[in-house]
Order: sequence, then structure tokens, then C-alpha cells
Amino acid sequence: MKLLSGIVPCYNEEENIDYFYGEFIKNRPFFEENGLDYELIYVDDGSKDRTAEKVRALKKKDPKVRLVSFSRNFGKEAAMFAGLQASRGDYVAVMDADLQDPPSLLPEMYGYLMEGYDQAATRRVTRKGEPPIRSFFARQFYKLINRFSETEIVDGARDFRLMKREVVNAILRVTEYNRFSKGIFSWVGFKTKWIEFDNVERKYGETKWSFWSLFRYALDGIVAYSTMPLTAVSILGVILFFIAIVMIVFIIVRKLLFGDPTSGWPSMVCILLTVSGLQLLSVGVIGQYLSKTYLEVKNRPIYIARQEEEEDSTEEV
Repeated sequence: MKLLSGIVPCYNEEENIDYFYGEFIKNRPFFEENGLDYELIYVDDGSKDRTAEKVRALKKKDPKVRLVSFSRNFGKEAAMFAGLQASRGDYVAVMDADLQDPPSLLPEMYGYLMEGYDQAATRRVTRKGEPPIRSFFARQFYKLINRFSETEIVDGARDFRLMKREVVNAILRVTEYNRFSKGIFSWVGFKTKWIEFDNVERKYGETKWSFWSLFRYALDGIVAYSTMPLTAVSILGVILFFIAIVMIVFIIVRKLLFGDPTSGWPSMVCILLTVSGLQLLSVGVIGQYLSKTYLEVKNRPIYIARQEEEEDSTEEV
């Protein structure tokens, strides 16, 4: 039998663990009809609630449930990577525990893989239930990154996707510390079928993504898949340099021809503040790239997991 691995990153999702499992195993008749076995890997991302306990209770009822538990919170990107590493399946699905990624789509996604696609991915066509300001900035992010990056990031793309093993192996070869999975999924290539669905609100609990965390995540994506900000600040520096030369020549000529004294300190202060602000912006952009390089060079593990299944040792990856 072929094996399908479901990867479920979790952070303080104790209310959703059982409910997600119930929705997932509704696909059991479909699995049996298509000669598929399954494993469900919950990745506990250093939760502070009873998430891990809930998963352990499920393991006693269903031995096909597995648990990878982090020593602390490393973030969803690390949790997805850990799940991919732990997966054994011929087909691997990444899903959120909050049911915003409906497991009911798995049969349709599997059908596309049987038609010859390497992965079936999902994208939201509506953002119903999201704050309008958040939806606006999300749309602007996708426009911005697709204009500056050679790697296309589909607007509304979710991490929810079903992949063949060769796609998973390719993703696992990308071992960078600063991970932006939406970009990695696209960068590795392969034939992808996009499935559109309306936004689904989470079943229980509250989102762990604040506006600030989403902003930082978007910034990570731009820095990871585009060098255009560096080019932009370089061009800006050249433009300001020529403007400064023109203004110096203008002041000298005006003094020589008309004897007009140099005046206007308020405007000079405004110019200095503007140029200084642009300089700090440029340094900040360069600093973002340097900080990412610094973290990569340190070669820290992407996550540290306590093995909850076969042993109690701690593993670094």
C-alpha cells in the first residue's frame, strides 16, 4: 500500500487536536478505496497548553498518529520542516490544525496527483472574516514580491498542499535557516495544480499571527527571494548624489552672477532630515540582508526536537 503522511504544525491548539483528527479520518473510506495507508504527524511547536497531551491521548487510540515535540517554540516554518523530515509517506500533505485547511479537499488533491501533477496546492480566493486592513496589506505584499522576485508567489497561497515524495525530497534539500516556505514550494518547481477555495474561519481558539508577526514574515519573504531592495537603495543613492551636485552648481552660479547670499536654513534642515532618513532607510535595508547572512553563517539548527515516540533523547536538526 502507498502511504500518505499528514503534517500538522501546532502551537497552543489543544482545542483543535481532536476535532482535526475527526475531520481527517473522515477520508478513511477514500484511503481504503485507493489502496492508501496514512500517518498523521502532529508537530508540537513548544506549546504552552495541553497540545502534546492531547496528541499522546490520540496515539493510544490510533497508532498511526505520531508526535514530534519541540524543546521550545521555533515557529511554524521550523515545524513544517520537522514534519517533512519525519514523514515516511509516498504522498505528504501539510495542513493547519485550526481547520482553515479543510482535510475534505484531500481526495480532490490526490486526484490531480494521479493525473500527473507533482503537487496540488491551495489558494484562498476570498478573505472573509479577516480585518480589512490585514487583507489590504496581504494583497499588496503579493503584488510587491511578485514584481521584485523571480520566484512567483501565488496570491492567497496557503501552506496546505499534497506533494509527491520527490517534491518533499527537493524541499528537504533546501536547509536554509531563514525559511519562507511559500517561496521554497515555488522555487523547487515541479508541476503544480492550484485549487481555489473560500476562506474558512478557524474552528476554535485565536490566530497566533498578529499584524506585526505577519509584517515580519512578509519582510523575510522579500529579503529571501529578492535583491531588488538593495538595487533600489543603490539607485536612490546615485540619484541623490546627482541632485546634490546640481544644487551645488546652482548655488555657486547664483552667487557669482547675482551676488545672492545663501539663505533658507529651514529648507536646509528639511533637506538634511530627508537625506538622513533615506540614508538610515538604506542602512536598514542592507542590515536586513546582513542579519540573514549572519544567522545562516552561525549554522544553528532549524529546530531542536524531543523525541516523544521511541525515545526521550533530544535531537538537533
